[in-house]
Amino acid sequence: MNPSAPPSSDLIRITLAGGCFWCLEAVYVRVQGVRGVQSGYANSRVPRPDYAAVCTGRTGAAEAVQIDFDPALIRLDEILDIFWQIHDPTTLNRQGADEGTQYRSGLYAQDAGQLALLQQAVQRAQAKFAAPIVTEVALLDNFTPAEPEHLRYFERQPNQGYCRLVVAPKVGKLRQKFAQRSSDGALL
Repeated sequence: MNPSAPPSSDLIRITLAGGCFWCLEAVYVRVQGVRGVQSGYANSRVPRPDYAAVCTGRTGAAEAVQIDFDPALIRLDEILDIFWQIHDPTTLNRQGADEGTQYRSGLYAQDAGQLALLQQAVQRAQAKFAAPIVTEVALLDNFTPAEPEHLRYFERQPNQGYCRLVVAPKVGKLRQKFAQRSSDGALL
């Protein structure tokens, strides 16, 4: 997937942040109807940040994934149902032990029409959570692809401690709660 090029006319692109991008990528590459997943950094205040700079928390970037999906096979609300289940949208700048603005929950729209849909989706999702949703909803200002060593990290490092303890349970949640949408070979 080329993050600078728009998806083909039959695909829709959305950018999601929900903690470490390794987790989001590992889940969404397994979702039927998803045609591309690119890990990277969304809405940085500095041009082309790298992982080390993002980890300082001073770039304003969120670890995120850009997802291209086929709306004939999966709807945006289904993409978001998975999103709400695999991270905690009620914790500000934190997912589990990962803490900092780079781990914030965020929905980044491609245009004003998608932005309105995402704002409505957050309002609908609020009924599912006891605490207020703190997910940032904004237009995507920029996206920088992650370095190659971060791409398909879970598939390359399944026995690494973080992958076993944090990523694998999220993939397991996809398989359990969204079995009809899960396809382990989708994009691998």
